[in-house]
Amino acid sequence: MIPVFKALSDETRLRILSVIWDGELCVCEIEKSLNLTQSNASRHLTALKNAGILASSKHSQWTFYHISDKFKADNALLWKYLQKKIKGMPSYRTDMENLRQLKGQDLCECDGV
Repeated sequence: MIPVFKALSDETRLRILSVIWDGELCVCEIEKSLNLTQSNASRHLTALKNAGILASSKHSQWTFYHISDKFKADNALLWKYLQKKIKGMPSYRTDMENLRQLKGQDLCECDGV
């Protein structure tokens, strides 16, 4: 339980959850939609994955992240709470708009994977 709450105690990590809760995204899509550097995104993604909140899969050289089904099942009430509260964060609308605009772009050639 402690690793989960430590991972959720960072605003950037909550922002990452907000952009991937409807599916999976490549690291480059997360970086661009949240305006993060590669090293910063990687550090936060690792913390979320180590806490069991995120899972990942590799497609060629690209890593895609999604919310762990096990996390959602084991923490259903927490997951519902996060979904409701994250939408109220000041950055939510901007992050979602950035993601929407980036979806049509070829950021890293991972779209065809």
